[in-house]
Amino acid sequence: MNPKVDFYFNEAQKWQKEIAQLRMIVLDCGLTEELKWGCPCYTFQKKNIVLIHVFKEYCALLFFKGALLRDAKGILIQQTMNVQAGRQIRFTGVQEIVELKPILKTYIYEAIEVEKAGLKIALKKTSDFQVPEEFQRKLDANPVLKTAFNALTPGRQRGYLFHFAQPKQSKTRESRIEKHIPQILNGKGLND
Repeated sequence: MNPKVDFYFNEAQKWQKEIAQLRMIVLDCGLTEELKWGCPCYTFQKKNIVLIHVFKEYCALLFFKGALLRDAKGILIQQTMNVQAGRQIRFTGVQEIVELKPILKTYIYEAIEVEKAGLKIALKKTSDFQVPEEFQRKLDANPVLKTAFNALTPGRQRGYLFHFAQPKQSKTRESRIEKHIPQILNGKGLND
């Protein structure tokens, strides 16, 4: 146990018993406990394996390379269609975690083996993502905007493309685009 991470477990308003149980299971697999992104993160030879995090409706183990796991029990969840690598196992009670303990350990050990083998997930390139037509029109009409967008990091570009493409109505997509043009021109990402 890493004392720097204790606060996360001590101050949890919800899911305190559940995440304490998950912590014991993960640590029993020989991983190193660290604090990353404000959450308990468990590593093997400084490589991220699994993270414990909480949400309003559930707590979860997030496997960083979960897409590469076999998922023999069919319990891994892809949070959204845009998540390429990570997969969650969600929990809503301690008993559920206790019953799944041997299976969870199997998944954790498999995730360690994936890391030992150096397996990588072939992530989509930014060019693989569709540019919403409303945004493409803006890029075509404004060379300065196009240059600024192309100068952004691939992750920032994908963030904007996801955000702009989500609304069903063209009017909403256009509104989002207009709102974020100044940020793009300033070289900022969606959440900067």
